[in-house]
Amino acid sequence: MTSSPSTVTVDVHLTDEEWDAAMVEECRRGLTATPKVLSPVWFYDARGSQLFDEITRLPEYYPTRAERSLLAEHAAAMVSAAGADTLVELGSGTSDKTRHLLDALTADGRPARYVPFDVSEATVRAAADQLVEEYPALQVHAVIGDFNRHLGAIPVEGRRLVAFLGSTIGNLDPDERRRFLGALRLVLGEDDRFLLGVDLVKDRDVLVRAYDDADGVTAEFNRNALCHLNDRLGATFDPATFRHVARWDEAASRIEMHLRSTLEQAVRLDALDLEVRFDRGEELRTEISTKFTMEGIAAELDEAAFDVVRTWVAEPGFGLLLARPAA
Repeated sequence: MTSSPSTVTVDVHLTDEEWDAAMVEECRRGLTATPKVLSPVWFYDARGSQLFDEITRLPEYYPTRAERSLLAEHAAAMVSAAGADTLVELGSGTSDKTRHLLDALTADGRPARYVPFDVSEATVRAAADQLVEEYPALQVHAVIGDFNRHLGAIPVEGRRLVAFLGSTIGNLDPDERRRFLGALRLVLGEDDRFLLGVDLVKDRDVLVRAYDDADGVTAEFNRNALCHLNDRLGATFDPATFRHVARWDEAASRIEMHLRSTLEQAVRLDALDLEVRFDRGEELRTEISTKFTMEGIAAELDEAAFDVVRTWVAEPGFGLLLARPAA
């Protein structure tokens, strides 16, 4: 089959300046809230991204390995069941695990489209340039945007399989998940499909170890968010005065990561013209990671007018669900 030459198109709906301003405002709200919270976006400066890559290779951290194994084994079945010729990936990053789906999508040289959707234009462009070298039949139509605001900017091209991997949906609280799934349902047509990755409820000790490894890599990753604030916002955090805390919230079915101040202190953030005081023992929440049952997430999808078509599960408990818009 003759394929069209690869091309890269990038639609920018969110500039770096706009994203930075949104991060700063969210930081102000979170640090002046009771209790204090910090968005996990602050994890990912260059050092944080490097640390997270190390985390994904730790023996305690199973989610990346489990999801990758599912994609490696079942990507062809997922693409076939979706009947897709276009893959949309929300929070695409470097598009690493995506290659399993792209291999299936472009099998036998079939022309296909890939729509990476992320906030970082530089990251998306670098990944897209690499992908069109690897996949001669691939057309890349990237979208730079925030999935909380710009889902309507996803191109309407072909039969779309929208992938939201890595159990990123677990970083959203129930109201945020409801809004996200409802907004996504509104932009999907009857022939489109949704592939969702979710981490599943399992033994508490397994969950806690995944977020508090023996080598302390996750603790360094957590405290690095404070280094990022120091660099970007002229903050005066001393990361050594904060202890990494990871605990399981049974009632909310989620792991929470916190930074606990080991002393009474005041922190200045020059870019916000803000001073934040911490009591000794006071905690700053940096992330939530909800864990699901397959029945529970299916019920959330049903509430948002999605029907689950197929599911795949890998040990020690990670699931992928393929859903279609309900009639």
